[in-house]
Amino acid sequence: MPLPEKNTIWPPIHPAIRSDMEDWAAWFSANPDRLAYRYLNRHRDNSRFGPPANRPSTYRGGWVGRVARWFWGEPTPLGEKRANLHMPLARDIARTSSDLMYSEPPTLKVTTKATQARLEDLMDLGMKRTLIASGETGSALGGSYLRIVWDDEISDRPWISVVHADGAAPEFAHGDRLRAVTFWTVIESDGQRIVRHLERHEPGVILHAVYEGNELNLGKVRDLAEFRQTENLLPHRDLKIGKRLAVSYVPNTMVAPDWRDIPGAAGLGTSDYQGAEPFLSAIDETYTSWMRDIRLARSRIIVPSSFLVNQGPGMGAAWEDREVYAPMNVPPTSDQQITLNQFAIRHEEHRATIEELVGKVIRNAGYSGGTFGDDSSGPAVTATEIKARNARSMSTRARKTELGATGIADIAEVLLMLEASGMFPGVRGVEVERPDVVFQDSVQDDIKTLAETAALMKQAEAASVETMVALLHPDWDQRDQQAEVDRILKQSGRLVEDPLLLGADRPQFGDDGDGREDESDAETDDEDADAAQ
Repeated sequence: MPLPEKNTIWPPIHPAIRSDMEDWAAWFSANPDRLAYRYLNRHRDNSRFGPPANRPSTYRGGWVGRVARWFWGEPTPLGEKRANLHMPLARDIARTSSDLMYSEPPTLKVTTKATQARLEDLMDLGMKRTLIASGETGSALGGSYLRIVWDDEISDRPWISVVHADGAAPEFAHGDRLRAVTFWTVIESDGQRIVRHLERHEPGVILHAVYEGNELNLGKVRDLAEFRQTENLLPHRDLKIGKRLAVSYVPNTMVAPDWRDIPGAAGLGTSDYQGAEPFLSAIDETYTSWMRDIRLARSRIIVPSSFLVNQGPGMGAAWEDREVYAPMNVPPTSDQQITLNQFAIRHEEHRATIEELVGKVIRNAGYSGGTFGDDSSGPAVTATEIKARNARSMSTRARKTELGATGIADIAEVLLMLEASGMFPGVRGVEVERPDVVFQDSVQDDIKTLAETAALMKQAEAASVETMVALLHPDWDQRDQQAEVDRILKQSGRLVEDPLLLGADRPQFGDDGDGREDESDAETDDEDADAAQ
């Protein structure tokens, strides 16, 4: 389908999906102001524009008030400052998810030397950080898009950028196959007037248009040349990539349990926060209660007002340290002349509650608690012990890398198709080939430990050269490992070439350089054959 017509309702996304993504985006931002604004305005279709809504139900008690607000939706009483604290656990989960996948970037492997060099340049010139950003936003919003872009003023070659899931309207075929997608970017906004740039990807085609409307409506179509951000874009661009898209989608999960009944939402995936939002809110509420205990537990010395020393007209009165005393109208004949008062700080109860809630959020995201712990001060452990402690995190990482490998291979192959099509004159020698995406092992033993293990195995004659090379280089494929074995054997003099296999490289019968076949040549060949036997 083409770009939308004027005065189209926007965005064309199911309200439940839009609402969930806005919730996750607020948690991902780690901004208390944004969280408070979001949960005060959750009934609105779009929470980024317009003043906060005044809902009387949030001030009511009982079940009505509890349903109308969460912790971050509670209004601050008039005349008081907000004391709510926020623990950025949601952002930490997104960052950790990305680190597990892309802290050691994957390797793109092809057979053609020039194409391999191009893919390595692509990774070194920006795709590594693109994948890190894709991993973070995908964890938070349920997925991310990898899009091919090019700009002659910046580079003579295309590159790959990331688009967040809450800025796209996808169309899936057969559940999880991306058939088309429309991205939008807000170019200008003054609160009422909103100018959007729409970029639609269809098989072999990219479409661009600019609309001027309001918060919920695209409005009228404007000329691309009227805005600096779009003046160099063509409304319609045909690409020589067949039925492929110049964009791929990397879902965070293959199943979105809460959206199964929504048409077209099966392939979106879901956030690591899905289902854990009440616990994230409870963590912040517990931290706020903990800090409130600390504020209220300040030491106080209650003394009669008559004990205070008059400082003079207009200067007040004091009794020793003004920071700790509290004057009270205590009768002089009272037995309680000076009273020490300090409330207890329930730190153990708060700490245990927070640890329990944090554990539930982490498990809900599919990770082990040790993945988020600080074990730097403990004794050194091996990679096997680390993997055993973080088995849940490792299985989640393996599942996500399977989804990421497909999306990365798709977009890299299309980029090679564009470069081989002649669109970029400066590109030469690149051939179209689908790369193998190899993710590195996120937890490895140091090379010293591995070398000592290999030396002990060699001393005990308990392992072959092939086994020791595989132990030292587990991230290499079988072909690279075998090449390393051959080099080791050749350098040590243990690589004995089979003379029978060298017959094709030796002079053939009758070929002694004189161009004639004679008896001496035949006798020499017979002697060589007998020696070989």
